[in-house]
Amino acid sequence: MKQILKIGTRESELAVWQATQVQNLLKENGVESELVYIKSEGDVDTVTPLYELGVQGIFTKTLDAALLKKKIDIAVHSMKDVPTQLAKGIKQAAVLKRGSHKDILVLHPDLAVTEGRLLRDSFLWSSGGGRRDTVSHLVIPLRKKYKEGETEQVIIGTSSIRRIAQWLNRNKEDKIENLRGNINTRLRKLKESNWHGAIFAAAGLERINLRPENSVDLDWMLPAPAQGAIMAVCREDDSMSFEICQKFNDANTALCTKLEREFLRTLLGGCSTPISALAKVRGTKIIFKGNICSPDGSDLIEIEKRIPIEICGQVGIDAAQEILKNPTAQNIIQAIRNEKS
Repeated sequence: MKQILKIGTRESELAVWQATQVQNLLKENGVESELVYIKSEGDVDTVTPLYELGVQGIFTKTLDAALLKKKIDIAVHSMKDVPTQLAKGIKQAAVLKRGSHKDILVLHPDLAVTEGRLLRDSFLWSSGGGRRDTVSHLVIPLRKKYKEGETEQVIIGTSSIRRIAQWLNRNKEDKIENLRGNINTRLRKLKESNWHGAIFAAAGLERINLRPENSVDLDWMLPAPAQGAIMAVCREDDSMSFEICQKFNDANTALCTKLEREFLRTLLGGCSTPISALAKVRGTKIIFKGNICSPDGSDLIEIEKRIPIEICGQVGIDAAQEILKNPTAQNIIQAIRNEKS
């Protein structure tokens, strides 16, 4: 009897979308499969901020446990959620072609579309020495809730320590509110709040057609390592599942995410840190950008490397080691550890 591969997935709309992509790729290669729904610890607790949960593998370990118990054959993860050190007995089987790596600011629905467009035109500064307007100057006049001579504090929703750090680095007077839950839940919480906006991964909203019109690309915000990428993993001893998945492995995405995750692991190791990285293939070269930011946004160290693909294998590690030579980096790392303790 023909074997049907079991694909483990979380129950959220986005997770199911991702697992379905793997299912479709398997079908294209003549392999039948079925989805197996598993609730993760991160889905159960949608109140506690991620950085208080001990989030290393919070969204992946339940699936990985099911994989090791042979309840499923393949687990599908948002790659940015996967610890840089995979669980013993599990290996990377494939990385799908990357979607958008960007973070976006979704404005509160009270901001009309025309106002959102005005904000968008003003907000798109570059990360390379562009305009440094604070979001307060841009949002508050549009909210029409200020008095002459007074400034309303801008409130932004996110639970990501990386997004918090980078946002506060540019907008230190703003207030951050914890925002947890799946995409639909977070959009609802934003609508019901008195916040000005919330930060989301573009890929997640775009994949399930939920990106609002009044949203803004944060081109200056460097993403989490492997953001926008989907990973399929299998058991180390399951050569059949591995070989099947390798048929739809995207080599460029696999390379870039490897470099980004090595940068993260070399600096600090965890996925719940204010560490960002992005590698891109441009012709015959890799363009690598990385940064580390103190949790309160007060200090930020950035690095950029351009290197031929044929000798790029260590660029993530080399970039991290170069940052570690900066005395400020040690202060940032200590601040991150203090936040976690």
